Amino acid sequence: MNLAPPPVATAIDAVPARWLDCGFRLLVLRQFHIAGAPPAFAVIEQRLLRTPQRFSRHGLSFANTFVPEVMAWLIDQLGRPSLRPAAGPARRNPRWPALGWHGEDRLWPDGTRTTEWFVDVRFQDTATWTAFRTHWRQRLTGELATDARDSIDATSAHGESGPP
Repeated sequence: MNLAPPPVATAIDAVPARWLDCGFRLLVLRQFHIAGAPPAFAVIEQRLLRTPQRFSRHGLSFANTFVPEVMAWLIDQLGRPSLRPAAGPARRNPRWPALGWHGEDRLWPDGTRTTEWFVDVRFQDTATWTAFRTHWRQRLTGELATDARDSIDATSAHGESGPP
């Protein structure tokens, strides 16, 4: 009998996305609650969204946006994320998916308390969601092969993806 080891709070391996109605929920951050200490965060390995931790002069900002190759695919499918009408300010492209944070408290077998931070991605129509799910299936299921990761990392090392 092959027993899997118990889950470990410090594991940062990609986990499969959870399906939502016309979208998905993806684990991206784990916040550790340690008595008497400021929150500590672990970034979960995944290849759909940029690392959410951004340093600014006011501390940390936890923004969410897609990695460059997913952004490029979405732009090809839906147009740019913001639209500039002839007159007036830029506005959000209504065809783009909406992203939002979702937190869930978790108690681990060893007694560690965390908040699991997910990004909910909701598409505006079933056709776009189906195309996205089909094209990015490996990343959604956490099955991205090592050789594909290496090629992505090589692209990032050449400056094409920009800073986090």
